[in-house]
Amino acid sequence: QLQLVESGGGLVLTGGSLRLSCAASGRFFSHYAMGWFRQAPGKEREFVGTIDWSGNNTYYADFVKGRFTISRDNAKNTAYLQMNSLEPEDTAVYYCAADNEITTATMAIANEYDYWGQGTQVTVSS
Repeated sequence: QLQLVESGGGLVLTGGSLRLSCAASGRFFSHYAMGWFRQAPGKEREFVGTIDWSGNNTYYADFVKGRFTISRDNAKNTAYLQMNSLEPEDTAVYYCAADNEITTATMAIANEYDYWGQGTQVTVSS
């Protein structure tokens, strides 16, 4: 099992940047794909992107438009979401998630992930 804890959220102005971290405790972090999702008030949880277990492959939602980058450091049991050129529409609670059976067909489906963090608030002000 994994326990996930996000950090790095906060308030930023339009055009600013934030780096979210997702620290994992438990065994075999390197066996898990790590996904990032977000949920704005009144909206469903939305896929942001995923990185595979090795860190060699990343996949992003279309709205990212090259602004976000997902990475991981398996030696530190941590995944990251670097967010640049933030817009007010990016305001949401951001969650990391983990699963060891994710495929490209299922990576955008929240229910496919077994482990979730508690979320961290990102607010982008204009």
